[in-house]
Amino acid sequence: MSSVAIMQPYFLPYIGYFQLISAVDKFIIFDDVSYINRGWINRNRILLAGQSDMVTLPLNNASQNKAICELSLVSAPLWRRKLLRKVEEAYSKAPHRQEVCVLLESILQFGSDDLSAFLVNSIILVNRSIGISTPLVHSSRVYENSQLKGESRIIDICLIENATDYLNPIGGTSLYEKHVFAEKQISLKFLDSAPREYKQYGNDHVPWLSILDVMMFNGFEGTHKMLGEFRLK
Repeated sequence: MSSVAIMQPYFLPYIGYFQLISAVDKFIIFDDVSYINRGWINRNRILLAGQSDMVTLPLNNASQNKAICELSLVSAPLWRRKLLRKVEEAYSKAPHRQEVCVLLESILQFGSDDLSAFLVNSIILVNRSIGISTPLVHSSRVYENSQLKGESRIIDICLIENATDYLNPIGGTSLYEKHVFAEKQISLKFLDSAPREYKQYGNDHVPWLSILDVMMFNGFEGTHKMLGEFRLK
């Protein structure tokens, strides 16, 4: 038996993304699909003064007419320093601030402006920190099936990988039909992340923020322990 998941690369996504990575044998980075304006590809939410606030990676000529793997980051180092400083100040009293800010600085120092490569590297570094060893694969480099769309392309990748199980976040229940996958001897399962409150700054808990927030208050080891807190449906 072999399981895969296929998702666009996101910037420091919420813990459910990493639960999905940890739950499968191979994780496919879907980077040759269209960029989504105002989505989660180059931005995410952190906790600032008790409320959610956005951090964003600036892009050159971003357009929904381009694939993610065709986009690049703005080269100027200033935004990287500003982003790091914003996170450092937002989490100045978080118990695991030092180790997480060291990780974030390493992520921001990546030596290429290629958006897909930057995002994949950031996911790899977080994976290493919280104990995930699942291999990652760029769809743009392997499958040569970008002419296929939607469910057909997902199934084709599963067949190429000889996957018996395909896992998708619970939000995909409106996109995919289990019987269509079953016709190809693939079991479609949906990962439903369990709501998890943890102590932030004594305010009401703000859920589903970037993995940065989870690590800031729980550390790498504590975050690792949360990876199994989900149900498959």
